[in-house]
Amino acid sequence: MSGETHDAVITEPSTEDGSELWRIARDSRSLDLNSSYAYLLWCRDFADTSAVALVEGRPVGFVIGFVRPAAPDTVVVWQIAVDGGQRGKGLAGRLLDHLLDRLAPRGVRHLETTITADNTASIALFSALGRRRGAPVRRADLFAADHFPDEHAAEDLYRIGPFAPVPALV
Repeated sequence: MSGETHDAVITEPSTEDGSELWRIARDSRSLDLNSSYAYLLWCRDFADTSAVALVEGRPVGFVIGFVRPAAPDTVVVWQIAVDGGQRGKGLAGRLLDHLLDRLAPRGVRHLETTITADNTASIALFSALGRRRGAPVRRADLFAADHFPDEHAAEDLYRIGPFAPVPALV
């Protein structure tokens, strides 16, 4: 993949991006892969709480999220992934920062995600987000392995925030 990460344009995903998001998730070999249909729906119905990074018009990374109905000040990150050729360049952090900046005027002050205990890369990514944003990172048990019908590992809840409010524009 050509292009440096700083050349990436971060924006809301479109339905046309869905199949590439599925490919990026599949090729990560670490994410739980949802159906290709799910990525199309996420791009259509949750574009305003998600972001895609494009290099030369092609998706190279994404974050899929939603605002919790029971906690409208909280965005939940369902998945975040970066294409293999773009990893290690800070793109995942830029995707998260972009999403939080975009959602701050809507009153989003917290981010939640779930991470398995062995996923050190995700733990580092979200811990760094808390440090960058000057916000505490709290970990709690969420879903034990026996909650899952398959061989899925336990998922811990990471809650980051509150983030500083965005000053009102005059």
